[in-house]
Amino acid sequence: MLQCIFLLSDSGEVILEKQLTGHRVDRSICAWYWEHAISQADTLKLSPVIASPTHYLFQIVRDNITFLACSQVEMPPLMAIEFLCRVADILSDYLAGLNEDLIKDNFVIVYELLDEMIDNGFPLTTEPNILREMIAPPSIVGKMLSVVTGNSSNMSNTLPGATASSVPWRTTDLKHASNEVYVDLVEEMDAIINREGVLVKCEIYGQVQVNSQLSGFPDLTLSFGNTSILNDVQFHPCVRFRPWESNQHLSFVPPDGQFKLMSYRVKKLKNTPIYVKPQLSSDSGTCRINVLVGIRNDPGKTIDFIEVQFQLPPCILSADLTSNHGTVNILANKTCCWSIGKIPKDKSPSMSGTMKLETGLERLHVSPSFQVSFKENMK
Repeated sequence: MLQCIFLLSDSGEVILEKQLTGHRVDRSICAWYWEHAISQADTLKLSPVIASPTHYLFQIVRDNITFLACSQVEMPPLMAIEFLCRVADILSDYLAGLNEDLIKDNFVIVYELLDEMIDNGFPLTTEPNILREMIAPPSIVGKMLSVVTGNSSNMSNTLPGATASSVPWRTTDLKHASNEVYVDLVEEMDAIINREGVLVKCEIYGQVQVNSQLSGFPDLTLSFGNTSILNDVQFHPCVRFRPWESNQHLSFVPPDGQFKLMSYRVKKLKNTPIYVKPQLSSDSGTCRINVLVGIRNDPGKTIDFIEVQFQLPPCILSADLTSNHGTVNILANKTCCWSIGKIPKDKSPSMSGTMKLETGLERLHVSPSFQVSFKENMK
């Protein structure tokens, strides 16, 4: 049972406070949390579950906004974290973004959403389509009417029909002029390659995103070519678990609009679509660098938005880097960003140049780590 939810800015200021039970949680818990957070070497790796002297704390960070929930009793931590993620997703969807100004400009709607999403510390209504029927999203017309009428509430006077349905994620009597459904496969690759070019780790985190514009009460089935490589699968509540257990088919009645149908992880991949070959040599206080990027095997798919980043070591005083394709920028924090975009067919992109070491240092004794991001079009 959650007792309170706080929304904190990136400076630790309490933007919003929502007490959920009769037992009030004092704001001093936020000060304790913030001191604990800034004392950590890396705040991005802060544990999502923290035990304070008085409460169990659950936290997530979205767009520099910290969602902090408190409880004095033991409870499933994943339930609290998942609920905070749902709150963040709903607010981002309603407010068309998530920042301190948007939350302050829409206090009434945010409080109304929290009133419906959690009751006496337990999650209640978290489906976006039901919430949209109960609470209208903010609009210019709505704000004008609230000024004229003096009524700032966006609450509906009628209860959505789907609340009593066995499929509460879908509203009743839906009608679309053209019945369409779109399925997108979005994958992120995370790989580590050592300086000898040996692949140490490579895995993929993927999502199946669906945009459903179907009338009535459709029942859909989705199958995969090879489900044996999928690990750590997570499903939207609309997915029936028994068909997946028996024959690895996704059987579901979809919500209306966009939603994430499932997520998964593919582990122990043996290759990456592109390669990066850095070469560094140094003597007499100067370091020479050459970085080559190319496609390992032609996948027959477009690879775009390639960007290479690396942090210049603290002993580097200045750097003069150029590339035969793309642009090279060195930021104020000594991060070098090489934006390549799409690899041309007639040449392999390369970046080269020199870096000047600090006085008294003849050779570079540390090797920077290179981070590569890219986008592969699956169509």
